[in-house]
Amino acid sequence: MELKTWTLPWACYLMLGLLSQPCQCVSVHFLNPKPLYVAKGETLILRTEIDIRTKEAVPTVTWERLANGGGPQRRAMVAEYPGQSSDRRVVMEEQGAVLKIYKFEHGDAGVYVINVTDHTGYVASAQHIVEEYLPVYHVSVMVNVSHTSLHCKEAWGTEPAFTWLHDQAKVDSSLGQLSADNTTLYIKTPHFCGLFTCMVSNRLGYSSATYTSEPCGRKGSGGTAAVVCLFLLLIVAGVLLFLLWRRQRVYMTRGERLRESDDSPL
Repeated sequence: MELKTWTLPWACYLMLGLLSQPCQCVSVHFLNPKPLYVAKGETLILRTEIDIRTKEAVPTVTWERLANGGGPQRRAMVAEYPGQSSDRRVVMEEQGAVLKIYKFEHGDAGVYVINVTDHTGYVASAQHIVEEYLPVYHVSVMVNVSHTSLHCKEAWGTEPAFTWLHDQAKVDSSLGQLSADNTTLYIKTPHFCGLFTCMVSNRLGYSSATYTSEPCGRKGSGGTAAVVCLFLLLIVAGVLLFLLWRRQRVYMTRGERLRESDDSPL
């Protein structure tokens, strides 16, 4: 009986303690957690899903931006729901779950944080990285003679795609092998020749760089020249032989005429 007398109060205290804990009645998460790249002039759209377990009151939604580089002093308020942003480019939809920023600028990049506060004061948060989509820039080609390979580099473009051309034609397996990211071209032959072009592109455009080696036709040009010279020599020799034959023919004709004149009767 004494054990039951002590157990009952402790059980009541435990239940009261559990009931007094704040109810986590709201949660939020981004539909696409991957970093988002937005080009200048485009529209930034961030979509979240807010799960509200109680409909007693409309939660408060705030959007903040933490500029690249971090630090609490770089945190800026973007929008708040209910309410309207002072920036006309900023629009919220679906009770603050969707944030749109029109005519994206360089300063709009950063880490976006959404805070959802329910009626009890509990705050649920989520964040998403937004970066500016940059065009490809400053493409260069480096040659590694010892390993007979060409390496292509690009400065800071977003999502660059690499393509190799050889004498204005796309490189195939007969010429060489490409690395997994297409940045390096490994030539099969020990001495490569021709014009190599590396083209780097993304959805904003492309840029290219070239490496010029010995023309592929130069090695056979010596043999071709020799054949041409031999052909010309044969023509000249044939002409000379024809002239000599003709001259000898003239002399023989004159000699026959002289003998005929000597043999004729006076």
